[in-house]
Amino acid sequence: MLTGSMVALVTPFTSNGNIDYKLLAELVEFHIQYGTDAIVSVGTTGESPTLSHDEHVDVVRATVEVAAGRIKVVAGNGSNSTQEAVQLTERIAVLGVDGFLNVTPYYNKPSHRGIIEHYRHVSEASDVPQFLYNVPGRTCCDITPEIVAELAQFKNIVGIKEATGDVTRVAELQKLCGNDFLLLSGDDPTAKDFMLAGGHGVISVTANLMPQTMKRMVDAATRGERSEAEALDARLRPLHEALFIEANPIPVKWAMARLGWIQANYRLPLTLPELASQKVIEQALIEAGQLKDRSSDEVS
Repeated sequence: MLTGSMVALVTPFTSNGNIDYKLLAELVEFHIQYGTDAIVSVGTTGESPTLSHDEHVDVVRATVEVAAGRIKVVAGNGSNSTQEAVQLTERIAVLGVDGFLNVTPYYNKPSHRGIIEHYRHVSEASDVPQFLYNVPGRTCCDITPEIVAELAQFKNIVGIKEATGDVTRVAELQKLCGNDFLLLSGDDPTAKDFMLAGGHGVISVTANLMPQTMKRMVDAATRGERSEAEALDARLRPLHEALFIEANPIPVKWAMARLGWIQANYRLPLTLPELASQKVIEQALIEAGQLKDRSSDEVS
């Protein structure tokens, strides 16, 4: 089951803009050590828009190889071009991934029928389970619960990453798609409430920094243990807020660099956060107990 605490993993770059595969391997090992349930490779947080298709495939390949079956790997396979999404899916499917995360076609603003046909073609490109990824704030296109219900009929579309922040959608999707359709939050600030309402997990940016606490919070929330989930989420809350003060993954990569884990390197048009944002992120790291030292050991 592709559920639980899933990290939207960053893609580390060297100072000259190349992919840092040594650091990537270290990050995968870090999440295995601290109990993360799955790694989402080359999603939004992995800076998929600025990776070439060859780089995209190579990062997924490297992640799968380091994971070596010890942690599940879900790969981003979306595009605003259906043909490109199909080609990516076919190339990645042979690498041994456990699932795909397929973002809604962005920029094009497809019709209801266009969305259905896009996902039909991509889902038919591989038997690997696929998650829909609904993030209207980036795509200008909302997969409404009614459209999701249609897509849930496709045999290998098994769930959705719902990043609207609208917790009421949990009940709507359960009603329309049934309890076997997996519901993952894609919004850290509302993830706890999403899971307490019946969601099955989260694909998290915050988990890049505090995987152990995130895992414990997710486990408590999915078991319906409200008090425990709320207490753990309170520790994560400063980061939930600060990591979205600018466009993701700008803040999370800077935070990881501030802790000495990676370099704060991006590909244009992404740049370092503004100085005011840096101060907010640094304060959040202090409040979350992460800035007591610069080691990679999480304060539990």
